Amino acid sequence: MEIAGFALWQVGIALVATFASAYVRGLAGFGLAILLVPVLALALKPVEAVLIANVLGLTIGLTEIRHLIRTAEKSAFHIAGIVILTTAPGMAVLAITPAPVARFLIALVALSAFIAVLLPPRAPEMPGRINTLLTGVASGLLTGFAGMPGPPVVPYYVGRAIPREVAKASMVLVFTAASSAGIASGVALGTMHWRLLLLALALFPVVLVGNALGRRALGKISDRAWRIFAAVVLGAASFAALLKLI
Repeated sequence: MEIAGFALWQVGIALVATFASAYVRGLAGFGLAILLVPVLALALKPVEAVLIANVLGLTIGLTEIRHLIRTAEKSAFHIAGIVILTTAPGMAVLAITPAPVARFLIALVALSAFIAVLLPPRAPEMPGRINTLLTGVASGLLTGFAGMPGPPVVPYYVGRAIPREVAKASMVLVFTAASSAGIASGVALGTMHWRLLLLALALFPVVLVGNALGRRALGKISDRAWRIFAAVVLGAASFAALLKLI
């Protein structure tokens, strides 16, 4: 038996991974793609995992768009614009990369974010233009190749001493823009198929529930605990993906 062309075991993995990653997103402000793509890429083709994560990221982001625009730091709008311009090249590289190589590189992407978050916190002031530009370019390329705009963006915000609500809204705004760019690139490159959209839409209620539960838990932890949780999430995702490949 299949659902939208996917075997039941593939759908089952997608359901569990989606709920867990959505819960983390609600709590940490990120994690949907960083957690979901490495797991999905083990059950589906990497490009399919990336596109499904993009659809889910866009749909959940649109439900919060007013809050994001009102709360996010100004830099988030700059980074989002750069991400939109640089996503397509990353997806073009993914389309021609062998699946085993792509899975390994995606796992390394998650690991790099974990290491970056462990670095000592920086001053709360917004980084300079070059830092912001490089963050946007790297995030866009990784959005296309790995469906993960987070590795450059998470350290940019979580690594600074700014209020967690501002950091979270800024990250989610960038991720929402990245998801829209990823979908558009997939359509342009001919890798976005209807069955991927159908599976993503079927998973969306799971994202809503997981995200809501995560947001409820967010109000019960301190800023320090939130930053520690962010590091643990990144570390667990990257090491799990690497162990699975080994």
